[in-house]
Amino acid sequence: MGDDEPRIFLVHLQKTAGTTLIRRIRRQFDDPRAVYPHTTDGDRIARVISVEHLLSAWEARKREIRVVTGHFPLCVADLLDGEFTTVTALRHPLDRTISYLRHHRRVTPADADLSLEEVYDDDLRYHGLIHNHMTKMLSLLPEEMDAGALTRVEFGEERLHRAKQRLATVDIIGLQEEFEDFWRQLATRYGWSVEDHVQRERRRPSRLSEDFCERILADNADDVRLYEFAVRLVADRAGPVAQRI
Repeated sequence: MGDDEPRIFLVHLQKTAGTTLIRRIRRQFDDPRAVYPHTTDGDRIARVISVEHLLSAWEARKREIRVVTGHFPLCVADLLDGEFTTVTALRHPLDRTISYLRHHRRVTPADADLSLEEVYDDDLRYHGLIHNHMTKMLSLLPEEMDAGALTRVEFGEERLHRAKQRLATVDIIGLQEEFEDFWRQLATRYGWSVEDHVQRERRRPSRLSEDFCERILADNADDVRLYEFAVRLVADRAGPVAQRI
């Protein structure tokens, strides 16, 4: 990236191959501090989820930051005084949710013996990072955001419509299921290495009851509709999209 290029703002939706994407992006820069967050940016959790923490780090070293990552809603880019190319990837809500549940159980020893259904039923996790997560991350407004990605909101047609509108403004959109195509688009734009050896971690699918899968899909119906819109948008990005909103 040249200094005259707009910086990149990555809307990292949970469990959409964002970690692999960030690792690949980091490999393209000689200076690791070019990608936020860096290990020197403070608390490991706060730097990827606290909007206030990001804003503070931005003020301190915005001259050297070329890429902003973290679990920040799209509207956070509007709070930074810079020009950004916005980037995000979406994933089918059922697969995304199951992946998140398994990830949480894997990295949280205290919950390792819980069923996926028990993890799903936790109030904080459900409302913070599961329930229509993609719709929320794309539709949040700065004035309603009180806890970043963990902000609780009411869902409905207006919010889904706004999420679609906002998604249509994102410069580079990918699908987790077509990750290499997504990476190729981004790498080609910036002259990065298309052939990258940072591979996505693949795990065997969990056996889940049909009832639980149907429950996830019903609870996340807005995300299902948003994902379907994203699939169409990615397929015909060069054409008009207003009629699909």
